Amino acid sequence: MSREVIVARTAGFCFGVERAVDQVYEQIGLVEQGRASGPIYTYGPIIHNEEVVGDLAKKGVTVLETEEDLKALPPGQGTVIIRSHGVSRHIYDILEERGVAVVDATCPFVKKIHRIVDEHSRAGEAVVIIGNASHPEVEGIRGWGNRDTKVVENEAEAEDFNLSEGQKLCIVSQTTFNYNKFKELVEKFLKKGYDSSVLNTICNATQERQVEAARIASQVEAMIVIGGRHSSNTQKLYEICLKECKNTFYIQTLGDLDPDSVSSVRSVGITAGASTPKKIIEEVHTRMAEQSFAELLKEEEESTKPIRTGEIVTGQVIEVSKDEIILSIAGNKSEGVITRDEYSNDNNVDLTTKVQVGDEMEAKVIKLNDGVGMVSLSYKRMAADRGNRRLEEAFENQEVLTAKVTQVLDGGLSVEVEGARVFIPASLVSDSYEKDLSKYAGQDIEFIITEFNPKRRRIIGDRKALLVAQKAKMKEELFSRIQPGDVTDGVVKNVTDFGAFIDLGGADGLLHISEMSWGRVENPKKVFKTGEQVRVLIKDIQGEKIALSLKFPEANPWVTAAERYAAGNIVVGRVARMTDFGAFIELEPGVDALLHVSQISREHVEKPSDVLRIGQEIEARVVDFNENDHKISLSIKALMGGGQERMEDSDVADVDINNY
Repeated sequence: MSREVIVARTAGFCFGVERAVDQVYEQIGLVEQGRASGPIYTYGPIIHNEEVVGDLAKKGVTVLETEEDLKALPPGQGTVIIRSHGVSRHIYDILEERGVAVVDATCPFVKKIHRIVDEHSRAGEAVVIIGNASHPEVEGIRGWGNRDTKVVENEAEAEDFNLSEGQKLCIVSQTTFNYNKFKELVEKFLKKGYDSSVLNTICNATQERQVEAARIASQVEAMIVIGGRHSSNTQKLYEICLKECKNTFYIQTLGDLDPDSVSSVRSVGITAGASTPKKIIEEVHTRMAEQSFAELLKEEEESTKPIRTGEIVTGQVIEVSKDEIILSIAGNKSEGVITRDEYSNDNNVDLTTKVQVGDEMEAKVIKLNDGVGMVSLSYKRMAADRGNRRLEEAFENQEVLTAKVTQVLDGGLSVEVEGARVFIPASLVSDSYEKDLSKYAGQDIEFIITEFNPKRRRIIGDRKALLVAQKAKMKEELFSRIQPGDVTDGVVKNVTDFGAFIDLGGADGLLHISEMSWGRVENPKKVFKTGEQVRVLIKDIQGEKIALSLKFPEANPWVTAAERYAAGNIVVGRVARMTDFGAFIELEPGVDALLHVSQISREHVEKPSDVLRIGQEIEARVVDFNENDHKISLSIKALMGGGQERMEDSDVADVDINNY
């Protein structure tokens, strides 16, 4: 029997740390060869690892801890190596003043943040650094900003942050900060409504290390995190792993690990911070792989029916409280416990309402010894395994599933199928962008499984594909039944300055502003509202483009205009607009007439605006009606004479009303 040991691919030195350490050893070699002069200094420990720092000290490398140490350096002597964390701008000024050689081992990712903070600060923007204010990397980054550069580490600090009115905000992050926490804090700032630019400057290596550590921790019975006690990124790794695996141990060297703490586990995961040498990782790996299981085997041989981690067992409930269920495992001398967390995802569930003493139930073995002699069992993981089998079936058959949304997350929706969770990313929830997904909480939705990988905890659902397919079918049906001249119903989907898009049930049609009325529409947004139902005329179909109209032929005011506006009739209208040569009078929606400037009064009028105003109601006589060209000419002067006057042709025919 052997123990499974999983070592994280990303464990150990990251690019920036390895580069910095290599540069120190390279400088030592140059001094030994006489190609560079000593002494060699590092500003702060080059790495958060006591063994490496101790080895460098033996080779003559001195650690300078403070700015005073830098200022006390003999002028023009020795080399100072800047570690991967980087330093403030003024540190470079001090080193230049002392005239010492400088080897800049600042991580390129950190250098990039320095440039970003410098540029945005010079532009007068406020800068927020999300990270630990006391961490040397953050101290260095802050030194490239201005007085408005702040460090925020938690929600309380984010809530208390205030920005000067009209000032822009730039948000960056410490390279080793927890990515999920970074997103949460950024969300706090975005809700304040500032003009913000957010730059995710968390190192890709850090993100990959954290994601891989969480994945491994979720699969093993014990997790070992190796790194220096003062290493920020190792501390974050430990916190992440502890959430996934309660048996997580933080050690600096192999000697810190108590062998008894992992003697009974069958699977161990190992990860390490960015400052951990490969040698230490290999030592821990070797010890874990060679550990004896004699004691565990002996215990198993004594039991009538051995049980193993991951096995489904049957037991009888012998005790139940609000928080846990105690089972007597059938065919075995052991007792098992199911905690509330391992029964349901509902943290408020009262287990006494779910089972009673004497009930038989099944559960999955997750640990052979919970620390007090009991087998740790999980009801929800067993249900999830069965749900996973159901999901695998649906995945292979591309079956459409229906499930209730149990959680609305930042990045999408979580649904549950027979105890197994399915994640539907925000991009796959709908066929259009939806900023707020909260409306789906508690709803039953349909979806298909597009990715099934329970080992990586990736079971992805897709609702968008169903909506797209459904709309494609509706679109095909719509185009098969509509043709120009048809009248149909639709719903206003979007209103713009030039028109409205109407959802016809499968495709959208454009109702242009010029087709909204026989009259004049100045602003479509004052006429239509999103969600409003309208009855429209199919004016034209060009490929997949549908042109709509509300100019129904039977409502055309020019059909009956000849009778109402015959020459000689006296009419009342409203001044709609004016030019230098005349005023356009709206007699009714869709019917405008021209009142030439010469026909406004018997007295000389220079321009219509001298005597008329927009919206004014006037009375006039129709002096010309041209039905073919839809032109009507009016005269107020004709009323003043008491008889019927006709304007000269030049006053009427030369003016194209439609152009105005």
